[in-house]
Amino acid sequence: MARLMEGKVAVVTGAGRGIGAAIATMMAEHGAKVVVNDIGVSLAGEGGDQSPADEVVAAIKKAGGQAVANFDSVAEFNSAAKIVQCAVDTFGRIDCVVNNAGILRDVIFHKMTEDDWDSVLKVMLKGAFNMCRNAADHFRKQESGSFVHMTSTSGLIGAMGQANYGAAKLGMVGLSKNIAVDMQRFNVRSNCIAPTAWTRMTASIPPKDPAAKKRIEQRMQVSAGHNAPLAVFLASDAAKDVTGQVFAVRKNEIFLMSQSRPMRGIHRAEGWTPDSCAEHMLPALKSGFFPLDRTADVFPWDSI
Repeated sequence: MARLMEGKVAVVTGAGRGIGAAIATMMAEHGAKVVVNDIGVSLAGEGGDQSPADEVVAAIKKAGGQAVANFDSVAEFNSAAKIVQCAVDTFGRIDCVVNNAGILRDVIFHKMTEDDWDSVLKVMLKGAFNMCRNAADHFRKQESGSFVHMTSTSGLIGAMGQANYGAAKLGMVGLSKNIAVDMQRFNVRSNCIAPTAWTRMTASIPPKDPAAKKRIEQRMQVSAGHNAPLAVFLASDAAKDVTGQVFAVRKNEIFLMSQSRPMRGIHRAEGWTPDSCAEHMLPALKSGFFPLDRTADVFPWDSI
């Protein structure tokens, strides 16, 4: 097996369980030295248990790899700096950051509290910024580096009861693309993955109808490990020409997702008024409007 990350140092946040643990483990299998970051909180961001990160590190070491556990939070800028510094202090450098840490506060929008919103955005979107900004100085100096961000079809497409989560995940796409643009001069890459897996997080979402229950039964057969190969590839030098892209994984399927581009335009030499928007713009463009579809509408087939 080719070891695509030989000599690399990677930080994976939220790596004590699920997708993060699978990515950290496979990166170690491919030769990376890994900082397994996880503060061990509940899905809602409460409590703290260091054993999940310790267990992942122990498994990596037992298999002959190198890893260290880290328990700092991504949600605060100075705390995120400690995660990056942990990689530098322990392994001498940093080559990749995987922004995987996240929490859930699912609730229908008209019942969502300010804390529901702030807590999710702080961990996922601000947390991704905190990690990237602290790693960016190292990447710029060494003129190399890779960011891999875990986004979601909840943001790319839409979902019920996840306005906070979807906003954070779509925000990560914008963050990733702009990092890719700003840091390309330093040979730094930034890409997103929208994963699919049966994890502690997805298991916490109750089915709302029989169709949702059937999808859950299908998703239970998709492991977190199905998302790891793409993450390892994107973090490696084999992906040196891949940046600013958004991918989705559904078991054995990998998709390149679209990005916003103009679809159709219309022009009025005299300019626009509210009335002409209603009389001209609306009928001209309405056939191209996107429906209020959700992830299940766009991916209606079995991923097995």
